[in-house]
Amino acid sequence: MIAFGDLALSRPRTGRGDKKETLTPPLRLEGSNGELQCRPEQMNDEARIKKRISGSLTVIGALRDQVAVIADLAGEVYDCLQSGGTLYTAGNGGSAAQALHLAEELIGRYRSDRPAQRAVCLNADPTALTCIANDYGFKHIFSRQVEALVKPGDVLLVLSTSGNSANVVNALRTAGLRGATTIGLLGGRGGACHELCDHTIIAPGKDSAHIQEAHQVVIHLICEVIEQRVMAEATAR
Repeated sequence: MIAFGDLALSRPRTGRGDKKETLTPPLRLEGSNGELQCRPEQMNDEARIKKRISGSLTVIGALRDQVAVIADLAGEVYDCLQSGGTLYTAGNGGSAAQALHLAEELIGRYRSDRPAQRAVCLNADPTALTCIANDYGFKHIFSRQVEALVKPGDVLLVLSTSGNSANVVNALRTAGLRGATTIGLLGGRGGACHELCDHTIIAPGKDSAHIQEAHQVVIHLICEVIEQRVMAEATAR
């Protein structure tokens, strides 16, 4: 045993050929009084985690002020799908993963069995993305697909924590010219995307992680509204 004040650490056993001995303190140390004590770095980690959780709750809680807007845009997507239209989604990085998540939830299932819904994620096809980026530039990877696929009555839903991603801005402009409804899940003040969207949900603040967490909640709320409406429609028939 090696003593440091009133704390005690056990020295690991070593083999004959070992030249060095390494002390690996446990996550929590046992003091002389038998009580478990946190290492200072663990206390810092716990405080940091609590702070991040509090930040997440603040940003997500702010969505309560936008409940009517969330309901409206979810209804817009539902009406599009019921009319034979398609929901297209797009984003970059973490927002790309969320765009893909929304599309697969509608094609597959969210919480209940119901008819599949028409949804396409524009950042899902690496061959299209790399082809367009190579020939026209990265800022056109979505707008080129919108030009080819989107028609009047469709919906383009984009996700951007800054609202200023050039490829997302171009996609919204092209979708507007194509007669599609545009929806933005944005952050901060909405950026350049704000004015190009028919409906926007803006998660306040500048922390991208917290903004994406709020966007994830909105994605599930959209799925909730659409799934319940689809099921109610199927039951009524």
